[in-house]
Amino acid sequence: MRRYLARRLLLAVPTILGVTVVVFAAVALVPGDPVAALLGPGAPAEARQQLAERLGLGEPLPERYARWLWHAVQGDLGVSISAQRPVVELLLPALGQTLALAGASFLLVLTGGTLLGALGAARPDGGPRRLSRALSTLAVSAPQYSVALLLIAVFAVTLRWFPAGGTQDLFTQGGTGDRLHHLVLPAVAAALVPLGLTARVFGAALEDVLRSDLADGLRARGLRRPAVLRHCVHNASPALLTIGGLQLAYLLEGVVFVETLFAWPGVGRLLYDALSARDLPLIQAGVLLVAVAFVGVNIVVDTVHALVDPRLRGAL
Repeated sequence: MRRYLARRLLLAVPTILGVTVVVFAAVALVPGDPVAALLGPGAPAEARQQLAERLGLGEPLPERYARWLWHAVQGDLGVSISAQRPVVELLLPALGQTLALAGASFLLVLTGGTLLGALGAARPDGGPRRLSRALSTLAVSAPQYSVALLLIAVFAVTLRWFPAGGTQDLFTQGGTGDRLHHLVLPAVAAALVPLGLTARVFGAALEDVLRSDLADGLRARGLRRPAVLRHCVHNASPALLTIGGLQLAYLLEGVVFVETLFAWPGVGRLLYDALSARDLPLIQAGVLLVAVAFVGVNIVVDTVHALVDPRLRGAL
C-alpha cells in the first residue's frame, strides 16, 4: 500500500507542475494592461514604471515563471497588490471558510445522494424509482446561481428563517450556533448539483449489484430485503467513493457563485474580488491553491478506493 501511495504522489508532481505553468501563463497573457488597471490611466509614468518593475512585467515570461515557482515552493506567494498584505495571510483564512462550506455541503451530498440513489435502486419498478430519478434530474439541471437566489428570496427575505449572507450576525455574534445558522443556505445551494450526480451514479451501481449473482445468492440463503440491500450497498461503495471524491473536489473549486451571492468570505469570493482588481499575485496563488487541493483530494480518494478494492493497488 505504501508503494501505491508513493506512486500516486510521484504522479501528482508533474500534474501540479503542469497546473502551475497553465495558471501562470493564463494570468500573464490575459489581454489588457495590469498597471493601468491598478493605477488608472492617468497615473504618473514614474509610478507605472515602479509597479511594472515590482511585478516583473519587463522580464521574459519563462524567467518570471521560474522566479515565481521558486518562491512558491518556499511558501512565498507574494504580496497582494490591492490589499498590500502577504498573499498567504489572505488565503489561509479564506481557505478555512471554503473548507467549512465544502465540508457541510459534502455531508449533504453523501447523505442525500446515498439515500436518494438507494431509494430508486431498491424499488426499480415502482414510484420510488421515478421519484428518485425526478429529484436527481431536477438537482442536476437547476442552475446553481438560480437556486441560490431562490433560496435567498424564499427562506431569507420572505420567511426570514435564515440569514441572507455572511458568516455571523454582526450584533449578537452567537458563536457556533449562529455560524451554523448562516451556513445552511449556502451549503444547500452548493450541494444540489453534486447531490443529483451522486444519486444517479450510486443508484445505477447499486442496481447492477442488486441484479447480480451476489444478490441472488443472498436471497437464496433466506436473507430479507434490508439485509440483502445492506450487503449490496457495501459492494457498490467503490462507485460512491469515486463519485463522492469528484464531487468534493468540485465543491472546493466550484463554489464561486455561492460564496459571492451569500457573501461567504472563502477562496472563491477572494478570487472573484482579485479578478476585479487585477491582483495578479493573489489570482495566481488562489488558482494554484485550488488546483493543488483538487489533486490532493483525488489522491486521497484513490488511496481509500485501493484500501476498499485491493485489485486497484496493482493498477499503477
